[in-house]
Amino acid sequence: MPSVVKDFVQIDIITIFPDFFRGPLDFGIVRRAREAGLVKIDIHDLRAFTRDRHRTVDDRPFGGGAGMVLKPEPIFECVEQFKLAPRAERVTSNQSVVLLSAQGKRFDQKLASELAGLQRLVLICGRYEGVDERVGTHLADREISIGDYVLSGGELGAAVIIDAVARLIPGAVGNEASTRQESFFAGPELGETSGPSSTCASGGLLDYPHFTRPADFRGIKVPEVLVNGNHEDIKRWRRRSALEKTLQNRPDLLDQVKLSKEDKDLLAEVAGEVKR
Repeated sequence: MPSVVKDFVQIDIITIFPDFFRGPLDFGIVRRAREAGLVKIDIHDLRAFTRDRHRTVDDRPFGGGAGMVLKPEPIFECVEQFKLAPRAERVTSNQSVVLLSAQGKRFDQKLASELAGLQRLVLICGRYEGVDERVGTHLADREISIGDYVLSGGELGAAVIIDAVARLIPGAVGNEASTRQESFFAGPELGETSGPSSTCASGGLLDYPHFTRPADFRGIKVPEVLVNGNHEDIKRWRRRSALEKTLQNRPDLLDQVKLSKEDKDLLAEVAGEVKR
């Protein structure tokens, strides 16, 4: 099925708690992106696709076990109304059906950038003890988890993904260059960076520290290098600080980015100071 060219991103949320999203979608960048017509978000109540008088969306799993599992029928019927491309063709059609699941691939900035490039994104919010496996293997084309912990449902995860994705849509953020300087941003490919600039893009590392006025707050002064006007010194300080913060808080990221010789020298300085 050929993709349909759109000038906005369509996001569909499937949930048994549609009212949950009245708050998260009505503030900040997500709200501005919606008002500007950059993203259209529709919320679908899963119970509307049930066929019994009790509007049942869950059942006990075969083989026994604690808890209830979301049934496949209403989820399949809800997604099928969207008339998406077949599962195997969604990549080339710029579409994706995502199952929010603790067993999914961990969400990160690279994945957020990928999803922001889609024309249509469907988010299925799981609940209870999980979702019938056939949803993940025959309907969704990917499973995503926002972290290594278990939530009561996928609604919070969906809100997180929408916020991270919306701010990457061109025009959603006033200064688009700011999204290229934030923690984890590394260009189209993780680790891809042309090196530190005067503003020092993160290059896949954590962001460097930021300071604003007053220059002296309760005796805590802004680093002198940031007010001396020497852009080369500022660039070096920012890169060194980003490396230091990454080493302290997320050393795993250092194995995923391409470090220049200058980066390695700065990292050696930081490591040496830590040992002292």
